[in-house]
Amino acid sequence: MTHAAIDIGASSGRLIIGEMKDGKLHMKEVHRFANGFTEKKGTAYWDIDHLVREVVKGLAEVKRLGYASVTAGIDTWAVDYVLVDEQGKRLQEVVAYRDSRTEHTIEKVTSIIPKNVIYEKTGIQFLPFNTLFQLYEEDKELLQKAKHILLVPDYLGFCLTGRAVTEATNASTMQLLNVAGQDFDQELLDLLSIQRNQFAPLVGPGEKLGPLRKETFPEYDLPDCEFYTVGSHDTASAIAGTPGFGEEWAYLSSGTWSLLGIESAAPITNPLAYEDNYTNEWGVFGTYRFLKNIMGMWVMQEVRRHLPQDYNFAEFVEEAKKVEPYQQFVNFNEDRFLNSLNMVDEIKVYCRETNQPVPETPGELASCVYSNLAIIYAIAINDLQKITGHSVNRLHIVGGGSNNALLNQMTADMSGKAVLAGPSEATAIGNLIMQMIAAGELADLEEGRQLISHSFPLVSFQPASVNRDERIQEFQLKTGKQPI
Repeated sequence: MTHAAIDIGASSGRLIIGEMKDGKLHMKEVHRFANGFTEKKGTAYWDIDHLVREVVKGLAEVKRLGYASVTAGIDTWAVDYVLVDEQGKRLQEVVAYRDSRTEHTIEKVTSIIPKNVIYEKTGIQFLPFNTLFQLYEEDKELLQKAKHILLVPDYLGFCLTGRAVTEATNASTMQLLNVAGQDFDQELLDLLSIQRNQFAPLVGPGEKLGPLRKETFPEYDLPDCEFYTVGSHDTASAIAGTPGFGEEWAYLSSGTWSLLGIESAAPITNPLAYEDNYTNEWGVFGTYRFLKNIMGMWVMQEVRRHLPQDYNFAEFVEEAKKVEPYQQFVNFNEDRFLNSLNMVDEIKVYCRETNQPVPETPGELASCVYSNLAIIYAIAINDLQKITGHSVNRLHIVGGGSNNALLNQMTADMSGKAVLAGPSEATAIGNLIMQMIAAGELADLEEGRQLISHSFPLVSFQPASVNRDERIQEFQLKTGKQPI
């Protein structure tokens, strides 16, 4: 049986096919395409029609390669939505989460419903781009016209199959689901003047969504394709694709964002979790992704974009190795780094403001970013253990960032934890694993993770003896980031 993982991130998308052969999962990328938001009249938009076209092109390539019948699942980033009318037509372009319209919306909303009450209801961290805040700023006339409010992967599935659903792992990121009631919170819906039926039925990963409507795309030769819901939030799929076993492990999904946390059987909404803005996103098979959002490789992507020379990420690592690390202490989780006009300039201004050495060369900039991410990860692991009482002795780093051996070693050194890096394609793997379980090819998630561990090599990084406590304390002193 052949399965197709449609995995779309903020900067690119791809279609990867997977098959189980000789007891191992074999994968092949068959289509890749660019993604990104553009500014129009001061608003940041995604080109959602481009994504639909590229998914269909990828499926056509699957057929061209000789695969007449496949299953498929879609995962993307979280929180962004599409408004659809009674005829199934999109009402407007899709606003990107990095748009500035919600810059002050948390304050507006929490002046009506207290912040702690929203957290008790939802268990979700406060980020300015959460769907709750986006919908608060949405045009109210358009909202009233919308039959469906669909998150991006659900909209893509709707375009391809004609069936509208709200997949739960992604829906939880909206900060609209009540963890006790396991459905949309009525008080929050009332705040937004939205009806519950404007959201399609809530479903979990592993449900049969429906067949591809090939007649909708007559210009393409497409395979017979049965769509399943997967962990449609890419982090949900990435954690499903992490080969963690036992109790004392944590994960770091390292990509545009760094998501660091544990897999929990129940939400954790105690005062410490609220104070340090940890989140309880819904995971596969009734689990919760208790995690911290940390600014990740976005910083390096933006540094690369604003340098006159063109460096790839492997070259940044090599340049950083030539530089003494931990020369600056920068909290990249500050809002100023979320969508700065020029990341290179923003880092330099920050260092001047805090009377620290200013990084000038590509190697110094990269070293600054890697050094501080490692410290931020270490602090997050310490906080995670305090909040949960969950002891962590190893950290699984998955995603594209797991290929950065320098940062992996720094993370092991600063955290004092063993790091296991890989697989780098955890998101696509988790997408495929959910399809294989839904199709009856695998029994459960544990069997899926056993398959992953047999199929993909992991690289181990052991912590070196370094003055980690001094560096963490200096970071906290320079940045004002206090331990919980």
